[in-house]
Amino acid sequence: MVDVLRKLFEQHFHSPVARVQPLQGQLGGSGRKIIRLAGEKLSAIGVLYDVREENVAFLEFSRCFRGHGLPVPEIYAEDLSQGAYLEEDLGDTTLFEFLSKNRAGLNLGSPVVEAYRKVVDALPRFQIEAGRDLNYKVCYPRAVFDAQSIAWDLNYFKYYFLRLAGVPFNEQSLEDDFGRLTAFLLSADHDYFLYRDFQSRNIMLRDGHPFFLDYQGGRKGALHYDIASLLYDAKADLPPDLRQELLDRYIDRLGDFIQIERKLFMRHYYAYVYVRIMQALGAYGFRGFYERKAHFLQSVPYALTNLRWLLQHVELPVELPALMKAFTSMTASEQLQSPAPKNDNLVVRIFSFSFRQGVPKDETGHGGGFVFDVRSVPNPGREEKFKVLTGKDAPVIDYLDQQESVHQFLASVMSLVDASVTAYQGRGFTSLTVSFGCTGGQHRSVYFAEQLAKRLAGKKGVEVVVRHLELENMSK
Repeated sequence: MVDVLRKLFEQHFHSPVARVQPLQGQLGGSGRKIIRLAGEKLSAIGVLYDVREENVAFLEFSRCFRGHGLPVPEIYAEDLSQGAYLEEDLGDTTLFEFLSKNRAGLNLGSPVVEAYRKVVDALPRFQIEAGRDLNYKVCYPRAVFDAQSIAWDLNYFKYYFLRLAGVPFNEQSLEDDFGRLTAFLLSADHDYFLYRDFQSRNIMLRDGHPFFLDYQGGRKGALHYDIASLLYDAKADLPPDLRQELLDRYIDRLGDFIQIERKLFMRHYYAYVYVRIMQALGAYGFRGFYERKAHFLQSVPYALTNLRWLLQHVELPVELPALMKAFTSMTASEQLQSPAPKNDNLVVRIFSFSFRQGVPKDETGHGGGFVFDVRSVPNPGREEKFKVLTGKDAPVIDYLDQQESVHQFLASVMSLVDASVTAYQGRGFTSLTVSFGCTGGQHRSVYFAEQLAKRLAGKKGVEVVVRHLELENMSK
């Protein structure tokens, strides 16, 4: 499937692709494949995703936003029949990463605060200015954040977080609260564009200016939801005084576009904060408890901190006794303060694969890691005597051991991987992926994967997992 992105790149830029770098892990649980393609002077981001409706929504929204001068990626080319499109490369720095590197506890560097101010200033332009011209017929899966949409989010929270985390609740009482909460949420004006996932990982910073991504789930809705998503983004862990400053700034900016009564806005605001936190907790529960991707559960303690603050400082104008009881149980739970057992070992996952079948998908959710192309070294597969053997067989190993280029390549690999292993252990990371690809995935890639595994075996604090993907396919 990467070939379709190569074709789009070469047709648009009239230049060959020199480098391909998978980036899909940056999108966490999205399911899309994100790939950076680079020529000699230019780069672009390629996206592969088989949900046509989402692709259509993203492309149409992008063009509308750019028509309003909003900072979103330019769309270079598309092939919807292949679930592929090519967009502007906005770099590697998300607002969340910039925040993480420029903070000491709750003390945030002034560049971070300034970046958040710019983000808040842009939000009403999406919601109101561009929102007036959007084609809401392409929204997916719903055109409006309506009772059905809210029910999906609340049930997501109930079944994938409360149930799987073992939080006690009375089903009927909770459903009654959900009904009251939904009616209250929908009593707010909801005729604006709701970005849906307006949070720090979906905002890129380039030269200090924000650029916006991942609005394909947008639809009509209330203004409150998106600013709540940004300010109560769990792991961003914004201090309460900054949240208040940014909320005040946002309400002021709304006044540039519509008549806004602060008291009326605030009447609904914290109910939307609650529903956004529940939506996020449902996602953490689904990915973490259900799919066993433990790193998603690292956000839970931060979400509980936000809930604890809300319980202490906010009184909603609607009675939700069963829901508040569940929140109280959650915030008092010692188990939920550290829901993912800490693994002190660094797990190094080593893959061999065939480039014909594509780069291995990262299942850990961490993304990145190393992908080494070993097709530059001599290929044993070209010799008849090695065709039925693999890189685990002695004759193939002996052949490759005699090649100087193999030892040079392996030395370079070890230098890079050793440095990353040391750094990852020092920073408390738990996962590193190293993949070796060759033409058929049978000889060279298998050899290098095995050699790296041997060199890392026995290293203190390192657990090695090796998979030979093409050999597994052959055995089937």
